[in-house]
Amino acid sequence: MIKKTIITVFSLLLFFPILVCAQEDINLQPNNDRVFKAKVIQVIEEKIIERENGSEALQQDLRLLGLEKEWKNKEFEHKGISEIDVASANTYKVGDKVLVSEVKNIDGVIDYYVIDLVRSGYLFWLALIFATVTIIIGKKKGIKSLISLMVSFFVIIKFIVPKIISGSSPLFVGVLGALIILAIIIYLTEGWNRKSHIAVVSVFLSLVATFILSWIFTHLTRLTGLAQEETTFLLSANNGAIDFRGLLLTGILIGTIGVLDDVVVGQVESVRQIRKANPHLTNVQVYKAVYEVGNSHLGAIVNTLFLTYTGASLPLLLLFYFNPMGVISFTQVINNEIIATEIVRALVGSIGVALSMPISTFLATIWLRNNRNI
Repeated sequence: MIKKTIITVFSLLLFFPILVCAQEDINLQPNNDRVFKAKVIQVIEEKIIERENGSEALQQDLRLLGLEKEWKNKEFEHKGISEIDVASANTYKVGDKVLVSEVKNIDGVIDYYVIDLVRSGYLFWLALIFATVTIIIGKKKGIKSLISLMVSFFVIIKFIVPKIISGSSPLFVGVLGALIILAIIIYLTEGWNRKSHIAVVSVFLSLVATFILSWIFTHLTRLTGLAQEETTFLLSANNGAIDFRGLLLTGILIGTIGVLDDVVVGQVESVRQIRKANPHLTNVQVYKAVYEVGNSHLGAIVNTLFLTYTGASLPLLLLFYFNPMGVISFTQVINNEIIATEIVRALVGSIGVALSMPISTFLATIWLRNNRNI
């Protein structure tokens, strides 16, 4: 078992750096020839500036040593001290690895700007810890869950994202992609059996319900899908062919599928175990017993989903709280499209999860009726 664990961990080690580096290349290196890694070898000068609101910011001039490409082993300077305050600017110390952009201005002079800290190494170690803990605690199930995670990532990156970019309907792609992800996860972790078949059908029906509700309420609330800042960078992508409202609905579905998997598989397994413990119980008795189990679990699941979306919007909520224009009402806050979007995400997702509980319990109660099926 220990040998298998070691082999699996090292296999994951080969996989995770690829994901991290790929993500880094996508997000941070739009022009790969002009962006490179460097190391801070000296903090030349530091200056603290005071903002209009009374807070302070630290600016730095740095000496850097190139680590790759034509800049390798070459020294150059980053001039970070200026009159311009960059709110998101990081501070660095000697030994830090950073991403640097080489920019040629209109006079032909080349300047170097530190974009951000290189975090891939730390992410790699975090991924290693995550994989190791999952395998040690979950054993064979843990290994299967990690493989499922990789498959999910692959489907999103290689199917859902390219299809949306190519102009396909985000709604169709989202529903199909979400169903594919959950089907693979369920069959991989639970095996090819009646229990898995019931779980997949339950997930499909729950996704359909979630899709219908999200479509209705995004239209009723007239959400455009353009509230998030990052969507502005996609306005001109693919000649403006991306359907942002559909993209929003796809995000709601993908955000819900992980919780659906937990609820549905748990309910089906509960029915199976109760049938095995007492095969003489009627369908009604089994349904009521398992429904009570799911009911106690549902509150925690829905609360988790809601808090996840709330946590993602916390900075925005703080911004409303400190609104310099004066106190604003609760109605004004929720009428903002960004907040309304998160409310629709949380509530529609929670409704989909809640519906999955009676759906999966009913189907499992009907289809797992004797020892042969169990």
